[in-house]
Amino acid sequence: MVEHYVEHKQQNPGLTILEFLCIHYQGPDVYDADYDKDMKLPFKSYTNISSVVFYPLTQEYKTIQKVNYKYKKQNLYTYSFSYSSISLSSIWQPPRNC
Repeated sequence: MVEHYVEHKQQNPGLTILEFLCIHYQGPDVYDADYDKDMKLPFKSYTNISSVVFYPLTQEYKTIQKVNYKYKKQNLYTYSFSYSSISLSSIWQPPRNC
């Protein structure tokens, strides 16, 4: 690309890099004496390449069955403490003087 720019710069000393890029990449292709060199510039021409990858599924999928677990409820606590207080269990208690 630099060599091609230098060739254009020798023909037109006032040519900037931006103008060079606009000549070669903006707008339609110009069929001039250096058309073959123009087409060799990077990203000047492209080809449509599409790639399709297909992976066949060979694994058989099985449905998940619902499992019903039956369990026996057991008391996990070995220490039992029964505490009853009549005053705490009564809803209606007399007012207290703080």
